[in-house]
Amino acid sequence: MYCTCEMCYLNNYCPFSTFHFIVTSQTHFFCFCSLLYAPISCKAAVCWGKGKAVMVEEIQIEPPKSTEVRVKMLCASICHTDIISIQGFPHGNYPLALGHEGVGVVESIGNQVTNVKEGDMVIPFTIGECQECGNCISGKTNLCLKYPLRMTGLMPDNTSRMSIRGEKVYQVFSCATWSEYMVIDANYILKVDPSIDLAHASFISCGFTTGFGAAWKEAKVKSGSSVAVFGLGAVGLGAISGAKMQGATKIIGIDKNEMKKEKGEAFGMTDFINPSDSDRSASQLVKELSGGMGVDYSFECTGAVPLLTESLESTKVGTGETIAIGVAADPTVQFNLTIMYGRILKATVLGGIKLTSDLSVIADKCQKEEFALQELLTHEVQLADINRAFELLKQPDCVKVVIKI
Repeated sequence: MYCTCEMCYLNNYCPFSTFHFIVTSQTHFFCFCSLLYAPISCKAAVCWGKGKAVMVEEIQIEPPKSTEVRVKMLCASICHTDIISIQGFPHGNYPLALGHEGVGVVESIGNQVTNVKEGDMVIPFTIGECQECGNCISGKTNLCLKYPLRMTGLMPDNTSRMSIRGEKVYQVFSCATWSEYMVIDANYILKVDPSIDLAHASFISCGFTTGFGAAWKEAKVKSGSSVAVFGLGAVGLGAISGAKMQGATKIIGIDKNEMKKEKGEAFGMTDFINPSDSDRSASQLVKELSGGMGVDYSFECTGAVPLLTESLESTKVGTGETIAIGVAADPTVQFNLTIMYGRILKATVLGGIKLTSDLSVIADKCQKEEFALQELLTHEVQLADINRAFELLKQPDCVKVVIKI
């Protein structure tokens, strides 16, 4: 006896034996997997157009296809990228289901998924790792060619698993975490210990990890070196933490918000500069704290183009290295003597972190409480109150807003 369930036919697989089939009065055969594979209606934060208000809507989440996983979200958080996605980054397709930081539990899986099972705790990532393509085996980059950073708002097969009143819904990258349920390709998730702190797991799915990786994997900060970090949000604090782990002895944090001084010190910052307190440039102030020569490494975490120039000029002539992390609304950078004096400018995506090889290490350190991630959590909101989160981000004492799903 064969299953005639549509979803089993599409997946070329039925998870139940023939003993579970039911014969109806119309003599059609059905199986309980039709319930397992049924679409789910749930709440999600949706933006309908560039610059428009975010609304909590009821959307439909389709079942996962063969290599996909449907996840019940438990906790999410807000990243700067979520804010600029409302303005059309990276693809400008709407309606847009928001969110890419978060943690949840696997609700159902496609028939080809082997890395997780139902009930596993997972965190999403925006880049996969095949460990086979030229980029993965090169050791030079985390930008996998098989499972790349998706910039279309769609799944790898260029379709969507989300809809609202019959209309296709897009996502920012590989998923939509500000939703009660979401579907993500299994090659973009990492299984984590179920006892991990949910908020902390959410933080390491993007922001903090990007900064930490920039110091650890991208710059490969050397022991005994000096570092300057521009912008002390979650990314900047991650860069400080990574530099400390690498053995940097002078770690200078730069931020106009005086309240960030305490946060920076909790992660390993040795010196703090508030540019508003001086009529000199930030780069001049950094040089004063580093023997007049500048630092070995600098990390620009804000996306502000003028600060990228300041970040470059704060490093040593001939050997200084700057890692550009923040995403700028205007990506224009002048090529001037700052670079021509032998300094290195390098951009990074997710801090050079690979999903399996590196994020698993960070998750383990998170589980062992080796990071002061509790310092990031300053505010919490419910999904239904998502717009309040954007207002909280404007407050000087706000670092990360957690969304309870």
